[in-house]
Amino acid sequence: GVLLYNHLQQKVRNAEALAQKYKQQQEALSAQLQVVYEHRSRLERSLQKERGEHKKTKEDFLVYKLEAQEALNKEKQDSLNRYGALSSQHKILKNQHDDVKKQLLDLQLQHNSLRLEHRKSLESHSQKLAQLQQEKDSEVTNLQDTVFKLREESKLLRKAHQEVHSQLLSAQAQMDEFRQLKEALQKMPGLR
Repeated sequence: GVLLYNHLQQKVRNAEALAQKYKQQQEALSAQLQVVYEHRSRLERSLQKERGEHKKTKEDFLVYKLEAQEALNKEKQDSLNRYGALSSQHKILKNQHDDVKKQLLDLQLQHNSLRLEHRKSLESHSQKLAQLQQEKDSEVTNLQDTVFKLREESKLLRKAHQEVHSQLLSAQAQMDEFRQLKEALQKMPGLR
């Protein structure tokens, strides 16, 4: 009976020691689990903050893109209006030049007719023709100057168009940079 009692006492002590060991392991695991929960909570808060910042950055970029597009459209419309006005003016001047040319041809035909009918007035008529020729040359010179000015203005319009195109390329480059920034943020270990 004593041996059985001692044997049972030893088993009880072993069982208590094992229970104490399991209890300590459970407490250690609980502490580790608490640390993991706290770390997870911090990561979630950090992720929410990053998402908020990313959303604000995206909204700011969309606003910038919209404003840049509106400015570009306005500049393009202004350029088209100026080009249309210059084209209309050029067309009017061309019509005037054609009218002057037609008038000159009519005068030359009239001169030939008068030369056959009035040989005696050839000298005076020649002077009149020379005067008309001088006026025509002066007007042609003026028209050439106007055409030269229109060409210069056309060059300026082309230059303005190239500048607008450069601004568009710059805006596209910035958009690419924002896209690369977004991809870099998504690849960060903290976000994953």
